[in-house]
Amino acid sequence: MRTQYCGHLNKALVGQTVELCGWVNRRRDLGGLIFIDMRDREGVVQVVVDPDMKDVFEVANKLRNEFCIKFTGEVRARPDSQINKDMATGEVELLATGLEIINRAAPLPLDFNQNNSEEQRLKHRYLDLRRPEMSDRIKLRAKASSFVRRFLDDNGFLDIETPVLTKATPEGARDYLVPSRVHKGSFYALPQSPQLFKQLLMMSGFDRYYQIVKCFRDEDLRADRQPEFTQIDIETSFMNAEQVRGVTENMVRDMWQELLNVDLGQFPIMSFEEA
Repeated sequence: MRTQYCGHLNKALVGQTVELCGWVNRRRDLGGLIFIDMRDREGVVQVVVDPDMKDVFEVANKLRNEFCIKFTGEVRARPDSQINKDMATGEVELLATGLEIINRAAPLPLDFNQNNSEEQRLKHRYLDLRRPEMSDRIKLRAKASSFVRRFLDDNGFLDIETPVLTKATPEGARDYLVPSRVHKGSFYALPQSPQLFKQLLMMSGFDRYYQIVKCFRDEDLRADRQPEFTQIDIETSFMNAEQVRGVTENMVRDMWQELLNVDLGQFPIMSFEEA
């Protein structure tokens, strides 16, 4: 249905006809023209609806915030006086030649321009996640996971998946239990940490492996802990402390540099005596 993402339109596409799918971020009716700020996961672009396109203009008059829509149109450069430097697509706009309303939206239970309570945001999570600050966090997390996998793969670590339904082991918190349908009165435990199978894998010769994995701990909430959370678990054998520090430091430093363009520099090392 789409040929481009809204946030990918730029001057290289000027003169081309494209199809965009997304949501109405904002609608402005200036009498002679209708301007639609259209949004998808990659960003926002301005769409211009000219009254000469009577069929399109008539449908555009019905648009409201968060309508799910499809626009067809020609990418054109904005005049120098109208370039919006605050938008990644601020040098171009789409002149609409076709418009389809895929789905209409009722009045929104969330106000996108104000702070909403946490209860409101969680109840209407599908709307909350449309907000750029929320979608940006999910995209950053995806990039971080991708970076970790690439970095550890390049350093000889294997990505090994271990069972989630397992035997209860004594650790720091209570286990979450899953009843067995086959064995009445017996339960599986959800792992509190992915290190349960470390010794088995190390003795089997898998001297470097990692997991980006869920952990489950039935304990009271803390500032940095939820009942389920994700951690990067790196397991090695035949490496000394300096080598382990080197791998993890390089991974963290390179991740911040690539994803946030922040140079953390060399990490300070504290001696045992000083600690």
